[in-house]
Amino acid sequence: MKSHSRRLRDCFRRLKKSNEAALIPFLMVGDPDLATTEEMALAMVDEGADILELGVPFSDPMADGPVLQRAAERSLAGGTNLMAVLDLVSRLRAKTEIPIVLFGYANPFLQFGAEALASALAAAGGDAILCVDAPVDEADQLRIPLADNGLDMIFLLAPTSTKDRIRRVLKSASGFVYFVSVAGVTGDKQVQADPIAALVGQIRAETKLPIGVGFGISTPQEAASVAAISDAVIVGSKFSTLIEAAADPTQAVAAVAALCGDLKKATRRAST
Repeated sequence: MKSHSRRLRDCFRRLKKSNEAALIPFLMVGDPDLATTEEMALAMVDEGADILELGVPFSDPMADGPVLQRAAERSLAGGTNLMAVLDLVSRLRAKTEIPIVLFGYANPFLQFGAEALASALAAAGGDAILCVDAPVDEADQLRIPLADNGLDMIFLLAPTSTKDRIRRVLKSASGFVYFVSVAGVTGDKQVQADPIAALVGQIRAETKLPIGVGFGISTPQEAASVAAISDAVIVGSKFSTLIEAAADPTQAVAAVAALCGDLKKATRRAST
């Protein structure tokens, strides 16, 4: 399916020409607070992030490991909700043209209302939604309003995905495909590119969409190995680990910015 977001489409085209994989860092919005999330996001842009993935906190994040669960708990305790996330998207859009993807769960998205969410996200300057727990067969209630507003819906595929599921996902997906590098929940998992290269190749043979790989990537070395076989490297839990360990927001911003810069260097294939 053709990409709806101009920013996402143009980003991947630009990176392909320069022989780079996209770096997609993830931040849980509101952890440790909204102002710091904004500062961290802009620092990531300055350090070379190509696409931002912003997490919408949810009380029952079944696909997230302990690190992101705690990040969501801190965010919710601080009062972050979907409207606050949309406000952040709007503020970021005023300062950068980087593509912005919302990562979250069906409950807050559908409680907000699919049409209302699609319209609000488009107005804020967002580009796509990844709804972790939306089965592809039931996703049209969100996917169609997004498409009507020029936005993409990104789906997950995993090593355990059947050929039938892969075909059904690729029929509905737009923007890019998110391939989960390891089974289970998010977290640092010693990702190795070799075992998943064949699986990524199978998906690539079925679609022209870019393929991003995430879940468990935490080091520049892992990022470089994944960049060699994919179109995007997605890193989340490692950033939340740094935020959790930081003594204060200033230290958190510095830590995520430094890692982001190192990861981006690793996704520039021509220099590795």
